[in-house]
Amino acid sequence: MASSDIIAIRSCFELEADFLRLVRELHGKPVFPLGLLPPLTLDGNGDEDDTWLKIRDWLDKQEKGSVVYIAFGSEVDLSQNEFTELALGLELSGLPFFWASRKRNDYSAELPDGFEERVEGRGMFWTSWVPQPRILSHESVGGFLTHCGFSSIIDALYSGRALIMLPITFDHGLIARVFEDKKVGVEITRDEEDGSYTRDSVADSVKLVMVEEEGKLYRENAKEMSKLFANEELHDRYIDQFVELLQTHRVGCTESPVIE
Repeated sequence: MASSDIIAIRSCFELEADFLRLVRELHGKPVFPLGLLPPLTLDGNGDEDDTWLKIRDWLDKQEKGSVVYIAFGSEVDLSQNEFTELALGLELSGLPFFWASRKRNDYSAELPDGFEERVEGRGMFWTSWVPQPRILSHESVGGFLTHCGFSSIIDALYSGRALIMLPITFDHGLIARVFEDKKVGVEITRDEEDGSYTRDSVADSVKLVMVEEEGKLYRENAKEMSKLFANEELHDRYIDQFVELLQTHRVGCTESPVIE
């Protein structure tokens, strides 16, 4: 930060103008939003198409807006207890779900005994790469249970999917707070003393966002926010402005513009 000329952030004034201005005031440097960098395309290629065809075949059999998609990125590991409570919460919700969990050799958490048999037909547990933007864009998907990585949030709101948020580490808690305040989803309730969550809190949050009347607000707001996240013209304009800045202001220039 100290040796930089500007601060470039994957964001836009239409989403969080106050935050961008605060960063500028705190660091005393120009802040340049890059836009939200939404997915360029929902098309796959090569072997990815085979994966997508298998997933789409399952999604096509589900009712519109009924499926909860669950994914926690490639850097988040749940403890065995967290993994178990999440699984049992999804089972308890009674809703169809697609859970993408990329297992690594050093990750030892296992599903509860008999889980896959009990949810067979309404639950899919997938242990390899998935085309996340394409899954979220499928009409059968109604909500996204996420760890709140910013890229995942963007993927979800690009397609207008309401959020069930389970922040784990890094900046996830702050991101969850922002989007809960914007009424596009809810954070799964945790114990105030030890931070744990239960199968009941998972099931309650999932049902609230997906099917209950009280959650209609989140579903509608998420669809409305997709107009911003999927506005390619707007986000291309931010990138064009940033490229112009790089082209016209050499490194170390003392007259770099203050971004308003």
